[in-house]
Amino acid sequence: MKRAFTLIELLVVIAIIAILAAILFPVFAQAKEAAKKTTCLSNLKQIGTASFLYLNDWDDRLPDRRDLKISLGYRPWTSWPPSDPRAGWAIEVFQPYTKSDQIWSCPSSEGRFKNVVQVEQGKSRYWMWRFDRPDDPVALDSFWGKTPDQALSDLQASGNPTVGSPQGVSEVVLVWDAYFPQTIPSVDPALKGVALHVGGYNRLFLDGSAKWLRDVRTRP
Repeated sequence: MKRAFTLIELLVVIAIIAILAAILFPVFAQAKEAAKKTTCLSNLKQIGTASFLYLNDWDDRLPDRRDLKISLGYRPWTSWPPSDPRAGWAIEVFQPYTKSDQIWSCPSSEGRFKNVVQVEQGKSRYWMWRFDRPDDPVALDSFWGKTPDQALSDLQASGNPTVGSPQGVSEVVLVWDAYFPQTIPSVDPALKGVALHVGGYNRLFLDGSAKWLRDVRTRP
């Protein structure tokens, strides 16, 4: 005689599957996000390599393409960010040293910051804060056309309270993931506290190193 599952047995199996799914789905989501964060970090390291190659070819000076910054649509905001750190200009400048324009967009940004105008500029979804204004003359806290050492000394002398006290180029950030601090009232409520990677963001430093660092101003 054939034996079939009873209704109770089926319900028990369904309940077990539901419990396992509830346990495993967040784990899978975290693993997927960790993979995206790793890819993003790899992107920044490749950008760091491109910047070193550029420095070698241009007398150890960082790009000065304020003209390109303006032509792409310089657009400071009254909310956040207060200037325009979008890095669309850098794709064109560093193109001879990069294998693909895809390294200028973190996989997480394609969903989280897609069509966010403060982030996107062409194929770029990274921020370069020290190239965020086309001031003439170049401000102390901007890097246009400076050597890394000059950029460091000028940054130390700038008095910019957001800079901190960098003691070397290994403490000076060149490229950031986009983020919207929850501590700043002018941030759009829909974006307040949002970062590409939960609890912090990746950063590329002026010495070519890259790492993820926690930021309490973003959502845990």
